[in-house]
Amino acid sequence: MIINAIPFTLKDGRSAMIRSPKEEDVPGMLDYLRQSAGETDFLLRYPEECDKYTPESEKALFAQINASDHDAMLVCLVEGKIAGNCQIAWRTGIKTRHRARVAIAILREYWNQGIGTCLFRELIRIAEANENILQMELEFIEGNVRARALYEKMGFRITGVTPNAIRLKDGTLLNEYVMIREIRR
Repeated sequence: MIINAIPFTLKDGRSAMIRSPKEEDVPGMLDYLRQSAGETDFLLRYPEECDKYTPESEKALFAQINASDHDAMLVCLVEGKIAGNCQIAWRTGIKTRHRARVAIAILREYWNQGIGTCLFRELIRIAEANENILQMELEFIEGNVRARALYEKMGFRITGVTPNAIRLKDGTLLNEYVMIREIRR
């Protein structure tokens, strides 16, 4: 699904834009994936795991998602740099097509600028426009209080926990929490 440019202003006054990714974003996306993975333990990958992403695979992913009737990826650009991204993926099985999974990440230098809220508003708009979607779902890792606060602000609530779902390199085990946001029409 293609989402056209949505301009907005960061809390610090800089201009930003949300839109679907384009082929020209591939190099920036590869940099963004590696940088974001190294800034927090709350993503599901380490920087070295980003080596599997190639320009070709990202180009193919962008094309696939942009051509979809129901899935969408959004990038947030600040001064030409990818500051964050998010994705919504609609489940297509007959028994599960009422559910959509969402994910989001933002580079640390852009935290507390309103990007997460803007990205989530667009994800919610996309979900609400799909008459089949009755709930949005996401997971967050134990200790990620900033993400939890954003998700709760956007109407998500905790519905479950997977104990010891994440194991860090140092052996630390962290729980993963499931959250949903019901779509009311």
